[in-house]
Order: sequence, then structure tokens, then C-alpha cells
Amino acid sequence: MVSNNQRKQILQLKQKKHRLSSGYFVAEGEKVVEEILSASWEWVFLFSTVPNLFPKTVKVNTAEMTKITHFKSPSPILGVFKFPNVMLPVISNITVAVDGISDPGNLGTLIRLCDWFGLSELICSSSTVDSFNSKVVQASMGSIVRVQCRYEKDLSTTLRDLNKPIYSADFGGESLYSSSFPKCATIVFGSESHGISTEIDGIVNHKISIPNFRKGRGADSLNVAIAGAIFLSEIFRGR
Repeated sequence: MVSNNQRKQILQLKQKKHRLSSGYFVAEGEKVVEEILSASWEWVFLFSTVPNLFPKTVKVNTAEMTKITHFKSPSPILGVFKFPNVMLPVISNITVAVDGISDPGNLGTLIRLCDWFGLSELICSSSTVDSFNSKVVQASMGSIVRVQCRYEKDLSTTLRDLNKPIYSADFGGESLYSSSFPKCATIVFGSESHGISTEIDGIVNHKISIPNFRKGRGADSLNVAIAGAIFLSEIFRGR
């Protein structure tokens, strides 16, 4: 059974300010919760509509789960977890950064892509959606436990201090398919609606685009997560 206080706390965690003040976040779905538990992140509550889905879960009915879910439809399991310990910056040849990404699904998918390509850190501007937003956590499908999202108030200085050439995804840039990337590089993705900020644009060394092969009227943009997948595939080709 979910108490009134537990329900209130879980629903409050939809808001970033409550996540930050409490140090807790919500994860839903069997795959995501399993990944987080396997990483030994500390949990606070575990509720499930399925008996004994994981050890120490509290059995609740669907009506109760519907009252605490952060989504339109409840998953079989919901967990409240403590934020993990902050790790030191991760040094790698390829760095991915995001500037002003507001859609939780896009950030979660980019986290998953970083995991797939063996990257353990994603550097984010302070204007990017919180990585512990429940929709981001779900979209990451558990990759959140292997990819640290590091938020920086001064993203331009952080990226410049990496001392690597900086590439950005840009409609007016050189074709991705005729570009070559060095062993060490930083690639920055901005929001679909606004692109990267003026500050970041000022430190970019190379602007790269994904060519549109449709003749005449067609799609006017690519989802940033799809663009990220295409870029990373090309960057890691042959490595």
C-alpha cells in the first residue's frame, strides 16, 4: 500500500526543485529499474503491481500505481532512488556536449547513444533538461547508470578547456559524409528550435551538417537524437 505521504513525495519529484532538495528521483519500468538496482544505486521506495518482481518491492494494485506514476499509463514497477555519488570528469577521446536540449526523450536517447558508443560522460549546459527527470530516465532505458551527465554553467569555457577541436551540428555546415574527424574531438548538439547558443557558436571550429537528399519540399529538420545517432555512427566508423 502507498501511504499519502509517499504518494505526495513521489508526485513532487516530477519537479526539478523537489528532486534537487531531496536528492531523490523516480524511475519506472522493469528494464530501467533492473539496471539501476544492478548498479547498486540506493533505493528509497519500490512499488510493483507484480508480486516479487524484485526483492523487497511492495505490492500495490493498478489503481494505486496509477496515482503515483509520472506517465499517462503506469508501469508494473516504480522506484524512488537516491542520486548517485558525483564522479570525477571522464577523460575520453570523443566528447559529446548538448546545449539547451529541452525535450526529455531526446536527452534520454542521447544518453543511450553515448552508452552504445562507449562514452561515459555527456556534458550539458545548465539550460538542458535535468537528466533525472523521470522521462529522461525512462528514455535512457537504464543507460543513465553508465553515462554521467555533467552540467556546466559556463559550457563554452568547459569545452574550450578540453583543448580539442570543437564540431557542431549545423544546417549550414560542411557535409558529414565528406568530413573527417580526428581521434580527439568534441561534438556539440543544440536544440532543434534554437540550435546552439551564441557563446558556443563562437568557440566552434567546424560546422557539420547532415545533407538532405530529398529534392524539392521534404522534411525541414531532423530530431536531435536521430542526428546524434548519425553523427556518432560516422565518427566511430572504422575505429
